[in-house]
Amino acid sequence: MKYIIEVSDLKTVFGDKVVHDGLNMKIKEGEIYGIVGPSGSGKTTLVREMLMLQEINSGTIEVLGYNISNINHIQAQELRQQWGVLFQAGALFSSLNLRENIALPLIEYSDLSRKTIDEIVDFKLSIVGLKPNDASLFPSQLSGGMKKKASLARSLAMDPKLLFLDEPTSGLDPISARDFDALILKLRDILKLTVVMVSHDLQSIYDTIDTLAVIDDKKIVYEGSVDNISTFDNEFIRTFFKGYI
Repeated sequence: MKYIIEVSDLKTVFGDKVVHDGLNMKIKEGEIYGIVGPSGSGKTTLVREMLMLQEINSGTIEVLGYNISNINHIQAQELRQQWGVLFQAGALFSSLNLRENIALPLIEYSDLSRKTIDEIVDFKLSIVGLKPNDASLFPSQLSGGMKKKASLARSLAMDPKLLFLDEPTSGLDPISARDFDALILKLRDILKLTVVMVSHDLQSIYDTIDTLAVIDDKKIVYEGSVDNISTFDNEFIRTFFKGYI
């Protein structure tokens, strides 16, 4: 079995606060892997560490075969081009329209012609369900659902192998949230993505996630199918999944 991310004996400390202590996880290629846990348990910190935005104190994180603690600048740049990130609030550049937002990674990190970049942007817009006319719109002109789709299109611009999602359905109405879940499932299958998702949306967790990791007390206390979560006795799990298990 091929693991695309492996976290081993991870320790993260901020001052006198220990966030992770002996945390382990393995993410299989092609799966949608969900991370949940109490507030302050280090979910977003863990993702930031995988993205090389936050240094770890000890342990190892391997992403796509790279040990990110022992990686040179060139390798780090190569690795960053193999993942996409959908931030919770979208993080679109407000002064750029959608075409310019989605094209930006391609302009910065490729030698493609402008014509080819425009063709790629049109394709990315279409696969997330946006229309060609939407390309000229600015973020301030978009609904919440359109912002999520536009941000998703930008995260897919470089044809990544890995996609990181931070609370992807937050701020969406229930219908838009379920549509977005369906879109993620479709794109995972079409583009052969591995998806790592932090979410508090229970319906989204049940509808999309293959493997669920629960962080509590500085470690992964559960890692497995959502369907088997009821077999594990943990106070956070009982509270979080109340009514579902």
